[in-house]
Amino acid sequence: MLFNKKRLVNYIERGIFMFLRKSMDMYMKKLLSIILLMAIGLGEAFSQSYFDDGLDAKFHRERREAFRELMPEKSVAVFFSSPVKNRSNDVDFIYHPNTDLFYLSGFREPNAALVIFDSPVEVDGEMLDELMFVQPRDENAEMWNGKRLGVDGVKDKLGFQQVFLNSEFEKVLEGDFQKFDKVLSFSLNKGIEESNSNKELQQMREKFMSAVEYPEDASEVTGQLYELIKTTDIENSANVAQVIGRYRRFYPEVENNEVLNDFLNADSPEKRMEVRERVPNHKVDIAALPQMMDYLRETKTSEELAMLKKAIQISAIGQVEVMKALKPGMSEREVQGIHEFVYKRYGAEGVGYPSIVGAGNNGCILHYIENDKRDIDKRLILMDLGAEFRGYTADVTRTIPISGKFTEEERLIYDLVYKAQEAGFEQCRPGNDFSEIGKVAQEVINEGLAELGIIEKGQRHRYFPHGTSHHLGLDVHDRGTFGTLREGMVLTVEPGIYIPEGSDCDPKWWGIAVRIEDDVVITGEGYENLSAFAPRSSEEIERMMEQTSVLEEWVLPELD
Repeated sequence: MLFNKKRLVNYIERGIFMFLRKSMDMYMKKLLSIILLMAIGLGEAFSQSYFDDGLDAKFHRERREAFRELMPEKSVAVFFSSPVKNRSNDVDFIYHPNTDLFYLSGFREPNAALVIFDSPVEVDGEMLDELMFVQPRDENAEMWNGKRLGVDGVKDKLGFQQVFLNSEFEKVLEGDFQKFDKVLSFSLNKGIEESNSNKELQQMREKFMSAVEYPEDASEVTGQLYELIKTTDIENSANVAQVIGRYRRFYPEVENNEVLNDFLNADSPEKRMEVRERVPNHKVDIAALPQMMDYLRETKTSEELAMLKKAIQISAIGQVEVMKALKPGMSEREVQGIHEFVYKRYGAEGVGYPSIVGAGNNGCILHYIENDKRDIDKRLILMDLGAEFRGYTADVTRTIPISGKFTEEERLIYDLVYKAQEAGFEQCRPGNDFSEIGKVAQEVINEGLAELGIIEKGQRHRYFPHGTSHHLGLDVHDRGTFGTLREGMVLTVEPGIYIPEGSDCDPKWWGIAVRIEDDVVITGEGYENLSAFAPRSSEEIERMMEQTSVLEEWVLPELD
């Protein structure tokens, strides 16, 4: 699954923010303690009820302890659940939990909030450092939509000392937010879908925003830029202005912000320092929390790796089964169905993102999810899919010839992408910078395209328009800092070449689209390819496609 370059710029520049922040030393010291916590292995009986073979309450409790180590003194962090989203009329999409809240709690239901304090405070007569607010048990609702844990279930199954109903949010925390120097939150100014399904969530959000005097113009991006301005000095102010200028191209909230524009347009360092004094000082900090979660989630624990390995293995098996079953005359949707049947067969919840199955020129559409081409012919088919297993998603792409054999032109392009991926793999080792993976892959592809006569040497082109890597975990584009690689990080390596019909090159190349994507974990000395079960080289793919599929005898009746 491709990572949008605009998001990549955002994440890369977060590293710049953290580098310039005066509080960096404090964060890094606390980060070391997090890494030590991550090294703690399994040892407590399973206690989570949602999946018998998923993560347990001990894992989530340790993640909260690790998060608390990152929190500033006298601070509180609030995490709200994701809203329910309507699909059609009175039918909602299958609910997917907020991955940050799930990571820290294990809770998978809507209309909930998690509150974490940096140290114990008195709440309702008890000294607590965390509490949950959840929807009540409801016999009628559970008959239609499934069992809820309720207050007692969250205590028993998820190991929380104190849990309240979501209707008690304001009463329990009345006035408490004023006790803290910092209130950590994600951006909440974007509205949520209004419906009865989201009523309790909306009420909690509104009460929270009122209690903390949530700034009307707050956003994650403006919060980061405000923090960057506040921590810069006169010598670095020009660099900060350049960062604001880059963000201004992508984010309307930056383009329309008076303080940020005045800082950007100031005609001297001294004038920029004057603007710095106008940066608002809010108790609510929406810049720090995303950065803290980026650090926390980018390195995977042994428990997380176990979930990811299963998701990736299932996805790789799906690729192999399609290689054996594929033949001209099938449809893109049918190919998608084989992949997703394999996922269900192994007990995966579903897909981690919409499946991409593009035959021929459709493969040149990077996020092609219609998958509606029928009677696919003797071209290539690009298949970018990932199973979700116990909340964790894989992301594996293979491109194979529908006929079972690559043409000469297809093989030349495929082998070039393979060579670029091999070069990217070589950069996957601790201590290397994340950006080096894409840099070397791009160099290989640029050189190879020039040798094939598709571009001139040194020519800028759009045949490889996306980034090469992203973090992988609870989200397909998982949280991370995109800085130095460390042991335990899981990331993709996915170079590609796409030559749409009508491109400015010999027509013999038109319609060829190749992406090869594997999921790797950074180890102590290098990397392990977790999706290696699915053949990668052109020769291995052709040999696999000669094998007989278990689906050969599965013949369904013809429709009238």
